[in-house]
Amino acid sequence: MNLTHLKHDYPYEIRPLTATEGGGWLISFPDLPGCVADGLTPEEAIHNGQDALRSWILTAQAFGDPVPAPSEIPSVMVHLPLPTNLPGKLTGLAQREGMSVETLITALLVEGLARRLSV
Repeated sequence: MNLTHLKHDYPYEIRPLTATEGGGWLISFPDLPGCVADGLTPEEAIHNGQDALRSWILTAQAFGDPVPAPSEIPSVMVHLPLPTNLPGKLTGLAQREGMSVETLITALLVEGLARRLSV
């Protein structure tokens, strides 16, 4: 079974779920129709999303369906001065959460932005 697509990062969208939707956070992968997951926190949604991504790809491969390559992920370069202890803390937390530092930073930004926008 070819799992080469699992080595790539698929772009995802993450958003808070409303109370009527059950609360928490929803993650979806636009390149892979129907590939969604949720979680109580952005970090949990991202973690669960990785499981959904893997399952989606494995199921498509098992049925002989095409698995699209990840589309281009738009990125933003930001250079920020960081306190000297912050990179180590981010790395440690990312390892405990089972994600990359980049994914953790994205999750933290999404969560913080959602809180600011809801005030």
